[in-house]
Amino acid sequence: MPDRHLEPTRTLIKLGQPEQDEWALSRVEEGLPSRRPVIVPLALWREHGEEPGLAPWLTSDTEIDAPLAAELSRAPLVAIDFPAFTDGRGYTLARLLRERHAYRGEIRAIGDVLVDQLYYMTRCGFDALALREDQHLEDALRALGAFSVSYQPAVDQSEALFERRLRENGQA
Repeated sequence: MPDRHLEPTRTLIKLGQPEQDEWALSRVEEGLPSRRPVIVPLALWREHGEEPGLAPWLTSDTEIDAPLAAELSRAPLVAIDFPAFTDGRGYTLARLLRERHAYRGEIRAIGDVLVDQLYYMTRCGFDALALREDQHLEDALRALGAFSVSYQPAVDQSEALFERRLRENGQA
């Protein structure tokens, strides 16, 4: 397949720091691009997943059951697509991978990823964030540090704020 169908690599945020993205992204459902490493649709990855330099991306309506989670555990990264910023199903997919299926590899947000979503994405288990092209890196890095305390438990903090305070005060 010609590599002209690849989305350009760009700077992404990984573990809170800007990083040049080594992975290309292909949204074409048939035929592997020659470039590696490349992120490809889940069905294509399942057909060729044993080849080095391939990783899957999941649509927001993907059902992650135990057999799929076991397959994904061998992927170097899993990208989750946000087709629109209003589609929050990707948050659930990341939490399921981290909490229910103990996925330890990179989980990357791709698609319609906006600066104001980044903090919440990291709380749900994303550790790599590929910003939409019109989003500014400096704004994104600022947004990641916008909150110093979280009230609710999440992937990044398993205790609610009141539980942490009770424990810190020796009442738990």
